[in-house]
Amino acid sequence: MPRALLALSIFSSALSGLPVIAKISHLIAFGFVMTAPFVAGAQAAAPPPLKKARDLIHRQEPINVSPRLLGQVTPENSHVRVSISKQRAYLLLGDEMVIDSPISSGKRARPTPTGSFHVLEKDKGHHSSVYGDFVDGAGRIVRRGVSSRIDSAPSGTHFVGAEMTWFMRLTDEGVGMHVGFLPGYAASHGCIRMPSAAAEMFFNHVKVGTPVLVEE
Repeated sequence: MPRALLALSIFSSALSGLPVIAKISHLIAFGFVMTAPFVAGAQAAAPPPLKKARDLIHRQEPINVSPRLLGQVTPENSHVRVSISKQRAYLLLGDEMVIDSPISSGKRARPTPTGSFHVLEKDKGHHSSVYGDFVDGAGRIVRRGVSSRIDSAPSGTHFVGAEMTWFMRLTDEGVGMHVGFLPGYAASHGCIRMPSAAAEMFFNHVKVGTPVLVEE
């Protein structure tokens, strides 16, 4: 079919409302479809390699402690500052940093509240009354990471609250600082997770009433 006749046929069908049907071989032959020239031995460009999960996680600096100031700070003269954006917690003596620790604050769905707080309670062996696991009579975990307020316990199980060692409560709703897993980003249900060594040092150098400033 000549090029002009093919074009006229397509145009006429479109005007009349009929479906436009043309063989791709005809379209290519008459120049209606552009094709890339074939190069012998050519290969399609490989997609960029996917990043591994560990490459997407921010690598946090370790705990930094000033031995000189650690010997001077007491529960009576200390205060705490938490930076959500930096994912760090600081035990301070005046304006000087005594301990600088990595943290994991609340995830986007359950952010850590910001503002001025005070330590309301200290509990070395605290367990959450809200978050934990459903455990059977033999002590085996049947369902992990549940909420006692939302999830129903399967038959034959009971709720066991998550360990929150060296717990320092900041709000009546249960937000506090305590030992927890640090994946390298904000991942908690609102609490401020800390490495065990840092949480213990903070715990030993604050008291009920110690000021805590949580800021973005």
